[in-house]
Amino acid sequence: MKHRRRAAATAAAILALTYGLLASQSQAIAAEKPEELTIAKLPAYSPHRVFVTDVSFGSMTDARVHVFDADAGRFLGQIDAGFAPGFAVSPDHKTSYVATTYFARGGHGERTDVVEIIDNTTLDVTGEIVIPPKHAQAVPTPYNTTLSVDGSRLYVSNITPSTSVTVIDTATKKVLSEIDTDACVLAYPSGNDRFTSLCESGKALTVKLDTAGKEASRQLSEAFIDVDHDPAFVNGVRNGQGYVFTTFNGNVRSADFSGDKAVFGESWSLVGAADRKAGWRPGGLQQTALHAKNHRLYVAMHQGADGSHKDPATEIWVFDTESKKRVARWKLAKQKIDPFLSIEVSADEKPLLYGLTPTSDLVVMDAATGKLRHVSKQLGTTSTLIVNP
Repeated sequence: MKHRRRAAATAAAILALTYGLLASQSQAIAAEKPEELTIAKLPAYSPHRVFVTDVSFGSMTDARVHVFDADAGRFLGQIDAGFAPGFAVSPDHKTSYVATTYFARGGHGERTDVVEIIDNTTLDVTGEIVIPPKHAQAVPTPYNTTLSVDGSRLYVSNITPSTSVTVIDTATKKVLSEIDTDACVLAYPSGNDRFTSLCESGKALTVKLDTAGKEASRQLSEAFIDVDHDPAFVNGVRNGQGYVFTTFNGNVRSADFSGDKAVFGESWSLVGAADRKAGWRPGGLQQTALHAKNHRLYVAMHQGADGSHKDPATEIWVFDTESKKRVARWKLAKQKIDPFLSIEVSADEKPLLYGLTPTSDLVVMDAATGKLRHVSKQLGTTSTLIVNP
């Protein structure tokens, strides 16, 4: 009997303690204000803001674009980008465009292709434009989704495997036309009413558009690329209304796409006889960067042979585009920097050079001296492209 009374008293004490704890917790919860979720705005736009398109081969349907502040060495946020996206930033830097694909069942099912419109102050999706379900699903390049100079027209490259370009009015958010490009690929804009595509023959096709965004005329150039003996990288660099292309063997040729028919400059070489004998050549995914005002061409270089054009760079070579002479040679290993797959340079008065390594480290260097500023480790998974508007 005594044991029962003791057990009952113990149980009552435990219940009282439990109720007391619950009551105090309830009072504490009641005193706390519910958390309110808000969307913070990004800092004011800086010419040293970097966009890195990250396409993970472990999750092909879940790409993203990382946004990074190169001055502060700080990750700012990310843009969801669907499957094998194309990416472009408006001339005023306020808006980004992501051309992508979604499947109803994740990796399969009904396909929908869209251009998503991103507010660059919040990284929110503010709208979308449904486009023909044929946008090019490939390793990202600056030229599979591009804008006219004034940003009024967006060009989305298509491959089914037939090739074409979808023309979109960014103001009305309407598809204006689809231009058959006769087996020529990508869209290199010039001005506001034309773009050029590169052809498997080594020629360039320039398409002029009318005020309604329909094809007005087209002109095919002579071959300016020797596709059999010295192919060119498609990731040429913009130089005003023209472009500068680099070949697998280290030759450079300018292209002016501003007229009805493409016009090309004389070819010149990045490598002298000794460097060529030693196997120096461009390589990687985004091999060149140009600071037009300073007349500086940056080239990601490695020692290789035929077929090594995708190998990452162990050195950055800097050229004066007026004299066509090398003015600097930066050995990455000297600063304990891993090889680069992609490079880009900012366009401002105090430019920074950006490099992306095979392990997706984002490296920031002074573009005048080559001195390392900082490294952000593994910004993406298998990031393949740096975009710097």
